[in-house]
Amino acid sequence: MERAKNYPIDFFGENVFDDEVMQRYIPHKTYLELKSVIEKGQTLNSQLADVVANAMKEWAISRGATHYTHWFQPLNGFTAEKHESFISPTGDGGVITAFSGKMLIKGESDASSFPSGGLRATFEARGYTMWDCTSPVFLKEDKSGVTLCIPTAFCAYTGEALDEKTPLLRSLKAVEEEALKILNLFGFYDVKKVTPSVGAEQEYFLIDRKYLNSRLDVKFAGRTLFGARPPKCQELEDHYYGNLNEKISYFMKELDNELWKVGVTAKTKHNEAAPSQHELAPVYSSVNIAADQNQIIMETLHKVAARHGLCCLLHEKPFEYINGSGKHNNWSLTTDTGINLFEPGKTPYDNMMFLLFVSAMIKAVDKYSGLLRLSTASYTNDCRLGGYEAPPAILSMYLGSDIHEILQKIADGNRDREGCPRKIMDMGVATLPRVHADSSDRNRTSPFAFTGNKFEFRMLGASMSISWVNTVLNTICADVLSEIGERLQGCQDFDAEVQQIISEIYREHGRILFNGNGYGEDWEKEARARGLRCVRDTVEAAEVLKEPEVRQVFEKFSVHSGVELDARYEIVLETYSKKCAIEAKTMLSMCNRQLLPAVRAYLAQQANEFVALGKAELESGFLREHIYDLDENCRQLNDQTAVLRNAVAQLGAYEDPATAAYCRDVLIPAMRAVRETADYLETVVDKRFWPLPTYDEILFDEQA
Repeated sequence: MERAKNYPIDFFGENVFDDEVMQRYIPHKTYLELKSVIEKGQTLNSQLADVVANAMKEWAISRGATHYTHWFQPLNGFTAEKHESFISPTGDGGVITAFSGKMLIKGESDASSFPSGGLRATFEARGYTMWDCTSPVFLKEDKSGVTLCIPTAFCAYTGEALDEKTPLLRSLKAVEEEALKILNLFGFYDVKKVTPSVGAEQEYFLIDRKYLNSRLDVKFAGRTLFGARPPKCQELEDHYYGNLNEKISYFMKELDNELWKVGVTAKTKHNEAAPSQHELAPVYSSVNIAADQNQIIMETLHKVAARHGLCCLLHEKPFEYINGSGKHNNWSLTTDTGINLFEPGKTPYDNMMFLLFVSAMIKAVDKYSGLLRLSTASYTNDCRLGGYEAPPAILSMYLGSDIHEILQKIADGNRDREGCPRKIMDMGVATLPRVHADSSDRNRTSPFAFTGNKFEFRMLGASMSISWVNTVLNTICADVLSEIGERLQGCQDFDAEVQQIISEIYREHGRILFNGNGYGEDWEKEARARGLRCVRDTVEAAEVLKEPEVRQVFEKFSVHSGVELDARYEIVLETYSKKCAIEAKTMLSMCNRQLLPAVRAYLAQQANEFVALGKAELESGFLREHIYDLDENCRQLNDQTAVLRNAVAQLGAYEDPATAAYCRDVLIPAMRAVRETADYLETVVDKRFWPLPTYDEILFDEQA
């Protein structure tokens, strides 16, 4: 059957320097050498780099590219790029196109202008970008033209990592080596490579772009700092999976096309639970590529939204009273022979290797729960975690009843292998198929849930890079697998030792397993009784980087040095302080220049009306009460704004960790008080006087 023209299969990956393109542009012998470098982690020599660089240049130029850039991920959560043209001057005043292996492999950037946590001073600026040949080169095209983007690592002149990619690549090596040791002990000698795979679901909000210019808070903070509860939020549950608005559907179509061009396998799209909220999910891929592609997804969301007169908000909590946005990190380990190490199979009780790897994750999550909590901590995600739409800020794991029961039996020494028979769903309608139910339900309140053949880590914030959290997952998994491998190596009875390890882990770390309601009011009390960490905010979470056990695990596998961890500690808290200060200053500006003048103007108008009613000898008592209420709350907002102004004036240096604690303990409560009064005033001030678009306008705009 003939398919429609311009179908996705016809242009998918057309802007990627993928395997098919490499075979067309690179001589076969050189192509095989490059594939060996990528697959075996070998060193790229200069001669090979020159040939590959020339092929990349010819391909890029044939597609209209005039520039190339080393595309990297500094420690600010975004991507960075410095564009260089392909032209090079000749002696006769002309130009030629040139792109050498040296240009491909190495670039230079100002390392002091990105977050460095003290690793680089202003006068110590040199930093290097280095080509990551394991992540595909791609073309970025827009109205300005076409640019060849080369994924790179970024490090300081002194050798420390200043990016998210470098530690991730180090952690991949660590978990692969330790997983291979376990697989070899189980007799899987044909396995040569183990790769963490990730599928990162991305939630986001879309609003009409006009609100970006009419609200300073959306412009500077990426969320609304003021806004009263509208008459309708999401209580009717009518937006989730609802029909797509035509304008949004058109946006999503272009988004898919843009992502497909650069090889992102965008698969699922739908309306999320909150009004104006949506979700995109790609097919899983190797974690390094998935991390790069998630950055591309976030960039593309903003770019395509602007084309459609929309503004994409990736803030974790852009609106009060409704769901915030997260990013679900679906993580698993897969081999080059096609084995998913977290696949239970038809008889999970007999699949001892599966149970051992699951047990390793139980221990890793319990042992390093503080580190996992930190990996999802940020000023913006603090606004979301613990709310009734997000996982609680307490780490726990959900395995489902079947796997949980099997581990319990092994721990109890019970050899009964009878499990629950698979349930058949019979809906009582002959025309509906009879289907097998999954072995266990899902638990959407669990931060770290086993979902059949992978672990879904649900605590990540929508605006976060997934690199750091997967660096942590890989490293802590490698640590526990290393401990297990040492015990199994040379043991007398391998099968008995495996069961003993599984049993011990369940008894010692089973406290992390929780199948109940993570939103329940009693869960925090129970979690504390179990001895689990209850970390409420980023300032508290950051302290885990000072713990010897955490520092040792990163240094053990050469994922992070001590100085790199010190730098990350400073960056986490410095970023927290800066974002809080930006919000506080934005609040002051909005109060002083918009809200207070508007309320005073309305108060004056009401006072004049009161006088007019009195002169006309008409009843005006109701208006007097309204005026007194306005006056009282206007005075209160004025006083609270003064308190906030004073608090901002006393902010310390951003690089001082004490400033982050000050922001949490002083600035945020002051901001909360200002908002509470302002939001009340919004409900009683005439709409003609209120200077800000309200929630009912923004969230239920028919154009968006």
